[in-house]
Amino acid sequence: MTVQNILLSGIVGSTAYGLAHEGSDVDRLGLFAAPTEALHGLHPPKESHVSTAPDRTLHEAAKWCRLALGGNPTVMELVWLPDDLYEVRTPLGDELVGIRTTFLSARRVRDAYLGYATQQFRKLQSRGDGSFSADTRKRTAKHARHLKRLCQQGYELYATGQLTIRLEDPESFHRFGEEVAADADAALPLLRWFEAAFAQTRSVLPELPDDTAADAWLRRVRRHFYAAHDAEVDALA
Repeated sequence: MTVQNILLSGIVGSTAYGLAHEGSDVDRLGLFAAPTEALHGLHPPKESHVSTAPDRTLHEAAKWCRLALGGNPTVMELVWLPDDLYEVRTPLGDELVGIRTTFLSARRVRDAYLGYATQQFRKLQSRGDGSFSADTRKRTAKHARHLKRLCQQGYELYATGQLTIRLEDPESFHRFGEEVAADADAALPLLRWFEAAFAQTRSVLPELPDDTAADAWLRRVRRHFYAAHDAEVDALA
């Protein structure tokens, strides 16, 4: 998969969290800018490109902004990565990292992170009492680890306005995963604890995001890649 105008890209997922083991897939996430001229046509360009070999997801700049403003935990990781996990950085990508806190809002962070964690818990419960295949048990442990991660990272973001991607004690997440793989209800006390913590904590974030900075950044992206198109046309003339 060849995608032009990648602005920011890096390694995310289990490798970034410190939860990967030998044989784990390496997930990559990034964003790109569609040529501005292409946005004016009858058939707009694709907003996302997803590949599995390697595992990589790239969102067009406007789509990434919409997802981030909605509190999407997966896309939000991209602008909080440790420096060594970035594989592509451009000036416009760095600008986006610089305005990352403007995408945040208390309500959307709480709803998105707790919502994803609750979905994970329901999946765990639907698998029964743990007497299933080794492969299903492995997937169950993985989902449990991510349930705990979503709760912890979401609460940190809600309470402090900061997001730590690398987990301090990865082994505790692996232990939790094994416990939940044996008994799905073992995840319930943790989920209930974080539900109460969110409810009792006054967030440092505004109730709704202010998309002014994101809109201004996206307009700079559009101007930049419209000018680049004009330069190509002039060169061919």
